[in-house]
Order: sequence, then structure tokens, then C-alpha cells
Amino acid sequence: MPDREKVALDGVPETLLWNLYQRAAEAGRPDPVLRDPKAVELVDALDYPFADRFGAGRLGQWQALRALRFDQEVRRFLDEHPDGQVVALGEGLETQFWRVDNGRVRWLTVELPETAELRARLLPDDPPRRRTVTCSALDEEWTRHADPAKGLLLSAQGLLMYFEPDQVHRLLARCAERFPGAEMIFDGVPPWFSRRTLEGRMTTAQGYQAPPMPWAVDAAEKARIRALAGVAELRDLRPPRGRGPLHGALFPLLNRLRPMRELGVTGLPIMAVRFAAPAQA
Repeated sequence: MPDREKVALDGVPETLLWNLYQRAAEAGRPDPVLRDPKAVELVDALDYPFADRFGAGRLGQWQALRALRFDQEVRRFLDEHPDGQVVALGEGLETQFWRVDNGRVRWLTVELPETAELRARLLPDDPPRRRTVTCSALDEEWTRHADPAKGLLLSAQGLLMYFEPDQVHRLLARCAERFPGAEMIFDGVPPWFSRRTLEGRMTTAQGYQAPPMPWAVDAAEKARIRALAGVAELRDLRPPRGRGPLHGALFPLLNRLRPMRELGVTGLPIMAVRFAAPAQA
């Protein structure tokens, strides 16, 4: 189709296309665990060899259940703070806003210039409720645009694993200092997964190689996060029950066992942090 949008990304930015493709593959099923028509629309609009690069989308349900868990947390937040703000760090081509919008939420996307420019072409801002700040999640600039007055939820889906551990810790500590009482939801990868990416061994049959992911999550790393100044609570978020014998029966059973969750066999670790509220005078 001559009117399809050409896109050429590599490295970490290309992962947004992998995530989008997997969600669209699941959403295109007759029995999807995640309804995401916007993702299907974007895949159809892009001139990119998704199948040749990433395969047949067989990880669609796995990826969709991760996105669904994030959706559930956003909806819970909006039930309590219907006029609150969600800050989506490193959002890529995530279409979560269209899945959870209550008609009142204020949505702030924080993205690097290359990805922000692509989003502007495909998913243009719609002020005042939905807008973009162009900078790294590690940059303090975006914190000046976050508004906790009516409730604030920070989200980092598929992002922090690409940072160094000390960068992750500094980001969490800064958010705790700037936004006391707020919450942040994020995911990571287990150590074995991180090692495979650092060794260049996380590849698809089509030749796509996942970028290095130096930040890994295990029990020791969770303890380090809990010890950060301003962190009041860290809790695990289990993936929802899915379809079929694996995602519908075996994985939910294994997720009841902490060692299995730590291994990341049934899904990548998803966590929520609550920052300490200001001390009462």
C-alpha cells in the first residue's frame, strides 16, 4: 500500500515494534485476552516487515497479558483518581490510553526524540488531556510536567531493563523525592534473561536480536529497591489468567510460588512501588 508509513528503527527503539506486533497479533484473534484495535490499526498502517523480522507473533498472548496487568493497575488508579494524571515513561507505540481512557484522565507520554516523532505522525497529541514531553526518562525535564494535584501514577512498561542498575535506582529515588505518595508500576527481566541479552543470545529464528538488558530483577534486587530512600512499599503484580493450558492453568498455578515468579518462566516480573507520603506536620 503506497500510503503506509515507512519506519526504520534499530536497537532499543525497534523493540517498540516488536511489542506492538505481538499485541496486534493477539488482538486480531477471535478470542483475544486483550482487545486492542488501535494496535491492529497501527500495524496495518506501517510499512515494516513485521513477520519477516519477528516471526508469526506466537508470543502475542504472553505480551498481551503483561499489557493487561498494567491496564488493570491504571484502571484501579483511575477508579480512585478519575481526574488523575498517568505519566507513561518510554511508551513507544503502546496504545494503552485508548484501552483505559475514562474521558477524564490526563496522559503524559515521555519519549526520546526519534520515537516521539514517530508517535506524532501515528498518534498525534490531543491536548489538553494527552500530550508528549520529548526527553529521556532519566532526564529531570519530564518531572516538571507531572502534576500530582489530583493523583499521579507513573508507568514504565518495557523500559527499565535497558538501563544500568544504578540508573534505575536513581530514577526511583528521584521519583520518590519529587512525588511523595504517588505510585509507579514497572517491569523487568530475571537474571538469566538479562545474561542472554548481554551475551547476544536472545534471538528469533528470523535473526532479530534483542538489545542488551543490563538491569535484572531477583529477590536481592527487590530488597535494594525497598531500601531506597522514599520507597514505602514494593509489591509483585501477577499476570492475569489467560487462554489455554499454559496461560489459563499451569502458569497461574506456578505464579503462586515465589521461586517460579522469580525465575520469570511464566512471565516477566511486574511490580508496583508506592512512595512514602509526606510526613505530617
